[in-house]
Amino acid sequence: MTAEHSSRNDGVTVLPCPVCQGSFQPRGRARYCSDRCRQEAFRRRHQAEAPEVPLPPKGKRRAVTVYQCDSCGERALGEQYCEECRTFMRSLGRGDLCPHCDGLVAVSDLLGDDHALPPAGARR
Repeated sequence: MTAEHSSRNDGVTVLPCPVCQGSFQPRGRARYCSDRCRQEAFRRRHQAEAPEVPLPPKGKRRAVTVYQCDSCGERALGEQYCEECRTFMRSLGRGDLCPHCDGLVAVSDLLGDDHALPPAGARR
């Protein structure tokens, strides 16, 4: 079968609409069942890319930075000082709580070091 979805016994061609998946009889070179589906297909093809996630203002980036203690391995979100070891922790970069396990995860943990985002204090 070519572009035809199915044929009726009376020789009328019926095609599926690529947007709503409904069947329709094309008139001329019609590819969509209605103007509404044609417009929706155009919108989908010309949809803008998802906007980049905005960063907090410069002074508030610490709140989205994951820190890790070199001594005990403890991680903290937005806190640079390890209360257990009484030392400062190093920055792992931007991150947040994992939605599955509630552990702290840095973006570099997910993407790897070669795809890591610049540190939270670095300018773009």
